[in-house]
Amino acid sequence: MTTLGTGPTVFDARTLPRDDNVNPYTFNVALEGEWFVQKGKMIAYYGRIRFEALGVGALDRLVTDNFNSPLYLQDWIVAQGKGQLLLADRGFDVNSYDLETGNLTIRAGNLLAFQPGLDLKQSIVPGFVTLIGTGKFVAASNGAVHFVEPPIRVDPDALLGWADCPTPCHHFDTKYMRGALGMARRITGLGGASGEEHQYDFVGAGTVLMQSSEISIDPNLIPEQATPENQPPGGQPNIPGLPGRLGRLLQ
Repeated sequence: MTTLGTGPTVFDARTLPRDDNVNPYTFNVALEGEWFVQKGKMIAYYGRIRFEALGVGALDRLVTDNFNSPLYLQDWIVAQGKGQLLLADRGFDVNSYDLETGNLTIRAGNLLAFQPGLDLKQSIVPGFVTLIGTGKFVAASNGAVHFVEPPIRVDPDALLGWADCPTPCHHFDTKYMRGALGMARRITGLGGASGEEHQYDFVGAGTVLMQSSEISIDPNLIPEQATPENQPPGGQPNIPGLPGRLGRLLQ
């Protein structure tokens, strides 16, 4: 049992880390203006902040300039005002990144928030969106994030995104899929969608982001369905800075 005053740090609006992690699972945005936020990812806030649906009245211009993904329009809101905005996603690891005159494609369900200086577009890869420009964004992952350079093949469920890379190709291991064992896997469903038979194939220059789990974050998962098997291990991830135009990870 933890006794308040002798155990955890108790924050207020003045002592919260500004634009930084409060812990491995919560990020605090020092809001002064506007941020795009995925619905359900704000857990608390201090100050004068209001939340508006996209495409409502005065936000038409903002949406036209910075949000170009009709498929996900209903999943996002705009936070406006001045204060401290706390973001989290069901106990998954949360971190922020700086993108500098670059482009990064990320799994749509993992992107929690981004500054209007970034332009969000719909990726040609289903389930992913692309951020272009300069600004900060916040993303969740199931476990620590690792950065690798192509050429590499990545399990689809472990793939978080890629920066300044050509769009990946699908690679299917036909030897793994065919024959008696392949038929058994298709019938039983064991290994039917695993990275052993299907991967994303990256070539060329750039950086690939992988989470340290083959269990992807289900955007439709509600908190009551979360189980220990799909929660990240404890501890702050030790993540190096990204090379190239994707800026350093804020610790």
